[in-house]
Amino acid sequence: MTEEGEDKEGTGTNKLAATLDVKPATANDMLKKLKEKNLISYEKYKKISLTEQGRKHAIEIVRKHRLWETFLYDKLQFTWDEVHEVAEQLEHIRSPKLIAQLEKFLGYPEYDPHGDAIPNAKGELRPSSRYTLSQVEVGKTCKLVAVKDNSATFLQYVVKVGLGLSSKIKVLGRQEFDGSMEIEVKGKRSVVSLKFAENLLVTV
Repeated sequence: MTEEGEDKEGTGTNKLAATLDVKPATANDMLKKLKEKNLISYEKYKKISLTEQGRKHAIEIVRKHRLWETFLYDKLQFTWDEVHEVAEQLEHIRSPKLIAQLEKFLGYPEYDPHGDAIPNAKGELRPSSRYTLSQVEVGKTCKLVAVKDNSATFLQYVVKVGLGLSSKIKVLGRQEFDGSMEIEVKGKRSVVSLKFAENLLVTV
């Protein structure tokens, strides 16, 4: 059953509130402010979607966030489970010149420390063909290129399993009962849950 006002082109207020961990009334107030700035299309009890202006603004925020994550990880030795929170603070700096110089300083990176594509100055993303680890067949070897969950707890668990970006993963087995998988990384075998495997993006 889907929430009222939610479809493939938008989302519902209640789901948005749950995602942001705020009350529906608070979410409604936020939406009204975004609508006044012409960043979203929104009517009460109907779907919420970005306007063209809102989409451009969102891509700009994503671009800055991922560039700052890359800077913190590559140049300041922050770990990949630390960079997200700090980048959320830095992404609100408005200077276009600073971001352009930051990108140049970093050598025009295409991916951030979590493997997410960084939009270029035109808002374009490099296309890629990626799968979740859960989709990889038994016996196949794949390479970790990104994670879907950027939370510190998940990233710490990824490291505990012995994984990092570009790690090679061999799928040894899969349990039909719960979808859990046996994998091998650098000669070490581990059993991981379906939820874990669905949050790793790989190339085969």
